[in-house]
Amino acid sequence: MGIDFHSKENQQSYTTRNVHSIWSETIQKLVPFDRISTALDVGCGGGIYSKALSDMGVDSIIGVDFSHAMLEGAKENCKGYPRISFTHGHAFDTGVEGESIDLLLERALIHHLQDLASCFKEGHRVLKEEGCYIIQDRTPEDCLVEGSDEHIRGYFFKLFPRLIDKETSRRHTSQTVIHHLKAAGFKEIEERKLWEIRKVYNHKNQLLQDLKERVGRSILHELDDNELQHLIQFIDRALPSEGQIVEKDRWTIWRVVK
Repeated sequence: MGIDFHSKENQQSYTTRNVHSIWSETIQKLVPFDRISTALDVGCGGGIYSKALSDMGVDSIIGVDFSHAMLEGAKENCKGYPRISFTHGHAFDTGVEGESIDLLLERALIHHLQDLASCFKEGHRVLKEEGCYIIQDRTPEDCLVEGSDEHIRGYFFKLFPRLIDKETSRRHTSQTVIHHLKAAGFKEIEERKLWEIRKVYNHKNQLLQDLKERVGRSILHELDDNELQHLIQFIDRALPSEGQIVEKDRWTIWRVVK
């Protein structure tokens, strides 16, 4: 059935967690923040990464999303962050002035797009010379890591193998991403892997409740209510009963300089 990003029922789905310090520390190693004053967060969702950029000292952040519902959730989530503004736009047409941005972030965006050429062309247009472009997404290989106490997502595909094709078919290989970046005019491209801590749960029941509510995981919207309940029971049996759960996901990051 898929998630409806335009539904008001889902506008808080991507606002309910904070960015872990491991992400911020990784980005700080990749981006020269002493030269960054403006940032554009395309596909900003609930604004949690816009908040992280503000916390890292960026003077002005613009969050762009194609969903008015997501933007409403982001605005509510980012109250008290005067450096952040939000505008309706698209990865192919952000509405932002050309050569005006020092840092462009597109996290968990490109798997929603088939036309990478237009996306990267727009990225090249908005960035200043020597501007930094951070793209973060999963490759097909990232999606197939087995389930474990830390990699909860892997259990989704173990129990429902039909989700594998759904998940991997919408993911771009690294070779495809790099090809389109070069075609858009980018020459300096670096790739690395990141095990990002998604969320720390004090108890398993907190995780199970998140799963029940399909919080922040669009792939769960491919399951009906009975299948989701089956998955929750499966994960409940697979995970230890006591102690913290540190949920991680494996990502690929492409660092690009104009």
